[in-house]
Order: sequence, then C-alpha cells, then structure tokens
Amino acid sequence: MNDVNKAEEEHVQCDVCLKEIPASEAKNAEASDYVAHFCGLDCYEKWTKKAEQEQAGG
Repeated sequence: MNDVNKAEEEHVQCDVCLKEIPASEAKNAEASDYVAHFCGLDCYEKWTKKAEQEQAGG
C-alpha cells in the first residue's frame, strides 16, 4: 500500500478509549443494532466487563 492509499483509508474510533484507528486494523464486535470497534484486546475486554456488569444490574 502506498502513502496515498494510507491517507485515504477509513478510520474509526475505539468504543472504549476513542483512539482513531484504521478500519482495516480494528477489532469489532457485532451486536444486533450496531458494530463496536476496538483498538485492541485490552479495550475489548474492558468493554465486555462493563457490559457484563450492566447486565447484572451493577
């Protein structure tokens, strides 16, 4: 990939830390109504734990 294509590549924000990352590098978790993007496993795990706590009512 050349520099021109890199500049044009779509970016998304991590749903936890809001860091901008290339869409092609983002990890994602699909839900029925949306797609969440994560910059890495650490943010994905934080998101998962928060969702579990919310489901448990805490």
